[in-house]
Amino acid sequence: MFLENTVNHKEQFGWIEVICGSMFSGKTEELIRRLKRAQFAKQKVEIFKPEVDTRYHDEMVVSHDANEIRSTPVPAAANIAILAQGCDVVGIDEAQFFDDEIVRVCNDLANQGIRVIVAGLDMDFKGNPFGPMPALMATAEYVTKVHAVCTRTGNLANYSFRKTDNDKLVMLGETEEYEPLSRAAYYHAMREVLSPALSKGEGDNTKKDSI
Repeated sequence: MFLENTVNHKEQFGWIEVICGSMFSGKTEELIRRLKRAQFAKQKVEIFKPEVDTRYHDEMVVSHDANEIRSTPVPAAANIAILAQGCDVVGIDEAQFFDDEIVRVCNDLANQGIRVIVAGLDMDFKGNPFGPMPALMATAEYVTKVHAVCTRTGNLANYSFRKTDNDKLVMLGETEEYEPLSRAAYYHAMREVLSPALSKGEGDNTKKDSI
C-alpha cells in the first residue's frame, strides 16, 4: 500500500514516486488521484506528458475511465525542468516515451524539494523493460506496481500484448491494439505469434540442407 510522505521542513528535499504496470492497469488513474489530492491541499501542481501522446486529448491527461487533469505536452524531458520551477508537486504521465534525460530531470527536481510523481509502462509489448522506466524505478523512494485483469484467464495481468502486426516499439493504441495478459497467457500468445516464423525458418533450413 502506498503511504504519502509527510513534509519535513528541516530537510529541503523532495522525493520520487513511480506508478508502473501494464496497459489498462490504472496507472494514470492513480497518478490523477494523487495529483488532485495535492491540488485540493492547495499545493502548486504541474503535470506533463510527452507530446506524442494525443490519444484522448492534446493537453489533458486522461485515464481509460475518462478521469482527466490538465497537463502540458512537452517534446523532451529537458522542457520539464524549465517549466516545473516553483512547483510543490510535478506529475509526469507516459514516462516510458521520454528519453533517458527524464531520470536526471526527476532527480534534480526531487533534490530541489519537489515531490515528483511518475507513471509509465514498465515493459514494452515484447516483455522488455521500457525506456527509462527501470532507472526511474531504481532511483525512486516509492514504487507502486499496479495490475490489470488478464482478458484470457481472469488472473492479474502485468504484460501488454500487442494484437496488431506492427513491430514498432512506440505505437499508441487502446483495446483494439493491446490486451493485458498474465504471464502464462502472454507466454502462450507469444508462442502463437512466433510459431509461424519459426516454422518458416525451419522450412528454409530444411530446403537449404537438401540442396
